[in-house]
Amino acid sequence: MCSSFEPHDDLVAPDNPVERALLGGEPRYRKADVARLAGVELARAERLWQAMGFAHVAPEAVVFTDFDVDAMRTVDKLVSAEVIPPELETAVARSLAQTMSRLAEWQLGIFKAVLGDTFATDIETTAEVAEAILPVMENLQGYVWRRHLSAIAARELDEADTGPEEPTVVVGFADIVGYTRLVRDYSERELARLIDDFEDLVTRVIAENHGRIVKTVGDEVLFVADTVRDGAEIALSLNENVAREPDLPPLRIGLAHGTVLARFGDVYGSTVNIASRLTTLARPSSVLVDRECAAGLRSESDFVLTSLGPNKVSGFRGLRAWALRRSE
Repeated sequence: MCSSFEPHDDLVAPDNPVERALLGGEPRYRKADVARLAGVELARAERLWQAMGFAHVAPEAVVFTDFDVDAMRTVDKLVSAEVIPPELETAVARSLAQTMSRLAEWQLGIFKAVLGDTFATDIETTAEVAEAILPVMENLQGYVWRRHLSAIAARELDEADTGPEEPTVVVGFADIVGYTRLVRDYSERELARLIDDFEDLVTRVIAENHGRIVKTVGDEVLFVADTVRDGAEIALSLNENVAREPDLPPLRIGLAHGTVLARFGDVYGSTVNIASRLTTLARPSSVLVDRECAAGLRSESDFVLTSLGPNKVSGFRGLRAWALRRSE
């Protein structure tokens, strides 16, 4: 690497072979050095660093590697080439960080479970295992990312001629009943197993019925589907599958149909809010749908709708709901 100064050796962070293995190199630079080498303003570099969710770094701390310099250069090139609009660069960094942070926590949990006590007591062995596993995980992540990117691109291309800027979808929430009590009564291991079983089931059922998971937050999953029929099948199948699992508590589910703002992998708007409100109104093992979903399902002989009339819900005056079930 060409530079007008030498990397710092006097203030290098404490030697930790595990961190060194994971970062892929030795800490060599202060944050001002990274900004200078990447050709960006220090304030911009700090803003991106914080958007990615990393802690504040003191000016004199030498904690950055060549990879940090390369990453900053890459962001700058993407903005310069107008691949990323300048006003969105921090939002892009924040969205990427939220996804990768959760993935990293999950992977580290697996790593610790595999190594057991070795993780904390034998740093050298832990570093060796990390160096061996990291390339494999990177390849697997690249494969999954490409597959998802391909699937999303194909869907967007199919809808390119008719799809509005704000797509019309079915938004659904599925919420575990009594989760607060479970947190209080279950051990951490029992709760982790329940969440794993819940996420495994909802992932399978939603994929089988042509839906897509937007995100899971503890006891709740937010999903979308392109048609009201697919949304209805997902909701009813979720409750049916949960009923066959004695260790899983029942779900309450709400569905709403309408336009959403899709932004960085998440969805926003009144349709999302209505689905969330309907979920809070639903009884255990039931599905509530809004007016638009009900209108789209009335011609479907497989389903039965029961009007519950208007409900008093904060922010939605006279919100109407229909209970959805399969026909006998």
